[in-house]
Amino acid sequence: MTSLVIISGLSGSGKSTAMNVLEDLGYYCLDNLPLPLLPKFIELCESSQRDINKVALAVDVREGLFFDHAPEEIMELREKGHPVEIIFLDSSDAVLHKRYKETRRKHPLSVNGSIDEGIAKEREMLSDLKNLADFTIDTSDFNVHQLKEVIKGRFDRSDSNKLQINILSFGYKHGYPYDADMIFDVRFLPNPFFIEELKDLTGLDEKVKDFVLSKTDTKEYMKKLTDFLEFLIPRYEKEGKAYLTIALGCTGGKHRSVALANELSQHFKHLSPVTRHRDITKN
Repeated sequence: MTSLVIISGLSGSGKSTAMNVLEDLGYYCLDNLPLPLLPKFIELCESSQRDINKVALAVDVREGLFFDHAPEEIMELREKGHPVEIIFLDSSDAVLHKRYKETRRKHPLSVNGSIDEGIAKEREMLSDLKNLADFTIDTSDFNVHQLKEVIKGRFDRSDSNKLQINILSFGYKHGYPYDADMIFDVRFLPNPFFIEELKDLTGLDEKVKDFVLSKTDTKEYMKKLTDFLEFLIPRYEKEGKAYLTIALGCTGGKHRSVALANELSQHFKHLSPVTRHRDITKN
């Protein structure tokens, strides 16, 4: 049976990049095919001699009249037994605004050239589809290469038994990471921010790393955390999960969470985890 991946999300959040990755992975890619035509297209794929068994479809507000019924069309496909996975790409309003200003593109829903009004209207129109999503990716802090890595990690089945591990550090004051499967709060540990000589450094610096990792509570916490993950990861892999994001959060995302994310990554280096520090450059 043909498997279908639907890529949707806010304009400027990276849908084109995601579709390019899927095309490279062997998906037959379509941009904004009206969803009422999708059952017929799937039927053609399954009867084709070209063996089209993986299809990726970009769906967004450019579908116009057909878009209003997109959630119902997708639910109907699922009810008929078609494997449909929805990936929703999101981003903060400020980042989307900046991207449009930098590219000098007009937002498809802008009124009188107002980017912010266009973003707000599109976000409202996409809310029902976002609620149906199997996986939401916040691309606010991603560059093109990082987004490609995330999409490839989720859909590359060249090693069907491999679980892609992603380790993320973040700061609570900058918001929760939408794409995290598990979040661990490390704000109970002593904060290097209040040490004058460490305040302007990050968890990548040896002085901060030594300060954080030398604490008795840190050592005990990391032992319990790694034991817990060593128990969970093989079971997720056995269940067939393809992608696991483990997030560690401190207040600002610059010191404790960075040091511990790198330590966790080092512990699981045999699994080739992808490590990202979302808020390390933020104030």
